[in-house]
Amino acid sequence: MAMEYESNNWIWEWMYNTPHLFGGLMLTAALLGFSTSYFGGIGNFPVSYAWSNLGFLLKKKREKRRVRVYMDGCFDLMHYGHANALRQAKALGDELVVGVVSDEEIIANKGPPILSMEERLALVSGLKWVDQVIANAPYAITEEFMNSLFNEHKIDYVIHGDDPCLLPDGSDAYALAKIAGRYKQIKRTEGVSSTDIVGRILSSVNDNKGVGDNNTTLSKVDSGKRHQLQRGQLSQFLPTSRRIVQFSNGKGPGPNARIVYIDGAFDLFHAGHVEILKKARQLGDFLLVGIYPDYIVSEQRGMPYPVMHLLERTLSVLACRYVDEVIIGAPWEVTKDMITTFNISLVVHGTVAESNSSLPGETDPYAIPKSMGIFRLLESPKSITTSSVAQRIVTNHEVYMKRNAKKLQSEKKYYEEKAYVAGD
Repeated sequence: MAMEYESNNWIWEWMYNTPHLFGGLMLTAALLGFSTSYFGGIGNFPVSYAWSNLGFLLKKKREKRRVRVYMDGCFDLMHYGHANALRQAKALGDELVVGVVSDEEIIANKGPPILSMEERLALVSGLKWVDQVIANAPYAITEEFMNSLFNEHKIDYVIHGDDPCLLPDGSDAYALAKIAGRYKQIKRTEGVSSTDIVGRILSSVNDNKGVGDNNTTLSKVDSGKRHQLQRGQLSQFLPTSRRIVQFSNGKGPGPNARIVYIDGAFDLFHAGHVEILKKARQLGDFLLVGIYPDYIVSEQRGMPYPVMHLLERTLSVLACRYVDEVIIGAPWEVTKDMITTFNISLVVHGTVAESNSSLPGETDPYAIPKSMGIFRLLESPKSITTSSVAQRIVTNHEVYMKRNAKKLQSEKKYYEEKAYVAGD
């Protein structure tokens, strides 16, 4: 049956591309059928039948043509701003193809990335709005790559944010797509950027020098000092209920659904988070994720955590395709009341965790689900942690400072040239 469809595919293409010619032939056939029926009773092919079937066939063909849009990026230190950009891009078409820029291209244009290609691919693939991923995409849309997008990947439009994306020479990385008339723009999410996140970590590290055991930059501090330091790293993002709804699935579990619960800080959302959430989701029909409030994360991990505040972390988790619902500000201990209220069938926890459960007087947060026989420890697929990502930034402090300075210089030149042209 499939072979027959393939062999006749040219007929459907011809019908779709030449509707007027095909319609004329159908009308002629209908009139001939009507005349033979009238004069000799040989045929029976009413005009209305012919036209109704023609409309159906053309409509069916048009419905198959889905709009495909493309958006690329480095997606280094993936945050809810990236997720929101891809959400907006998906809204401009039916299928979203995402290009993840190669390590080599990032180094040449911006400086070394914090996350590896494998880690960045896991983050992008884990987003609920992404349909396809192209690894090792170029930083600039070259003519060769643009032709590949339009011809091989059947891309209709290239999407980018309203912030400038400049090459080292100051030129627009999307100039060719704009000239071709195949470019669309989305609004950048204010209040967050990879540069901002790097700045939060470095600022906290500098403020925290000499505090804690052995002068470690990521050590615990007393609550008064912690509050003082955290005031300097507050996010500029103002979340709204509408944004949370945009990120949510909007669907609850079915009446007999097996609900799996997993909790954590999910700070600096990374590939390890994506993989453990994927593993947890495979154990049931509905994945409920508890996200600790800021004060619990600070108590358990010390400064500079959490790097992202509660609602920022919530959006990052909601953007993950494996997550069905979240508890914003989940308690440290999984209680009997929680299990009953949310009809939880299974509570899971990864083997890679950063919470300090050895603190004096610390109780086991999973004591109740363990006593009920509904707790399972999951082997974490990746060893990456929020602390290890933060430590990469601290170690490469100088490199990132140069990278940001280079970016600011390019943007300054871009706006100066734009202002000069406008003045002319």
